[in-house]
Amino acid sequence: MDNRQAIGSWISGPRAAAEDMGVEFGYRGERLGLPEEGPGSIARPGRRLAALFIDWALCMLIAYGLLSGGRPQAASNWALVVFAVLSLLTVGTVGFTPGKRLLGLRVVAEDGGRVSLPRVILRTVLLVVIIPAVIWDRDGRGLHDRLARSVQVRI
Repeated sequence: MDNRQAIGSWISGPRAAAEDMGVEFGYRGERLGLPEEGPGSIARPGRRLAALFIDWALCMLIAYGLLSGGRPQAASNWALVVFAVLSLLTVGTVGFTPGKRLLGLRVVAEDGGRVSLPRVILRTVLLVVIIPAVIWDRDGRGLHDRLARSVQVRI
């Protein structure tokens, strides 16, 4: 292997290096039996991050207005609690948070059904910890979704 190839594989990552060697990964969600595009396909990262931003902004407004007594420092701590409660209640009942609904996303179980309450609790706890949410698999699911056996799809 030439040094330029080694540097290129380091910069572009192991997936790009494997694809250069002829490995076929398929599209995101193929292993889960989901369509490549349209309703029911894996939600793209940009939409998921935008939905998270909308939900976080809503939680900050609720925390600042109702719980923190007008103290900005306390609002961020309360916002995390509000975010956890919002996620538990909305994903556990209807399958989406307000931000996800606005952007046309839904959280479903890997088999396509509703996510059970224990899985919603596990997913929410892991999401609040943040670290599992930034570790993704090759289908684009965060570790919190993978461990809870759930997936975010387009509506």
